[in-house]
Amino acid sequence: MAHTDDPGGTVSRRDFFRTVGASSLATGVLAAVETEAQVAGPALIGPGETPVSLTINGRVHKLMLEPRVTLLDAARMHAGLTGNKRVCDRGTCGACTMIVDGRTVYSCSTLAIEVQGKQIRSVEGLSKNGALHPVQEAFCAADAMMCGFCTPGFVVATVALHEKFPNPTEAQARRELNGNVCRCGTFNRVLEAALKGGKGGRARASVEMGGNEVVRG
Repeated sequence: MAHTDDPGGTVSRRDFFRTVGASSLATGVLAAVETEAQVAGPALIGPGETPVSLTINGRVHKLMLEPRVTLLDAARMHAGLTGNKRVCDRGTCGACTMIVDGRTVYSCSTLAIEVQGKQIRSVEGLSKNGALHPVQEAFCAADAMMCGFCTPGFVVATVALHEKFPNPTEAQARRELNGNVCRCGTFNRVLEAALKGGKGGRARASVEMGGNEVVRG
């Protein structure tokens, strides 16, 4: 057979086996590198139950949860905190609103494993020593409740509003509560409660609004 450096010749048997050997070696090295990367990669979690630690209302809850479990389900089904409600279960109505490290979240769309090590507050954590939070008192005084399913989320969102704006304006209240929906349509009274729910209280709000103009999911 002709040598490989002969332009018109064919590949010799020696060169053929040399090329095949180099290719096999390269494939083996790549396979070893991929295997090493997989071993050194992040540990897999699930699909079965795994230890999850959640700090809710200042109390640490040691739970065994599947990675797919949401914060809402962890609280309601495993930690016995049923105050926040499951309504839409799609992150659109706000009934499940909780506060995580100072920010409101839809707990039905937040994985429990994602909020480990963070400070979580549900509606149960608002009252102190049997006394209602000023926002809760404002909701009672304004009669800002009907069926009650949306109320816990609205209350929690309003607490976050007052922590961000101690004396919120109507525009600020509308914006901060924009992710919550009342299917009974008590928006007028919800806004009234939000405007006077601070520690110092506010004059009764005199506003005109209707339907989903105030809040929406």
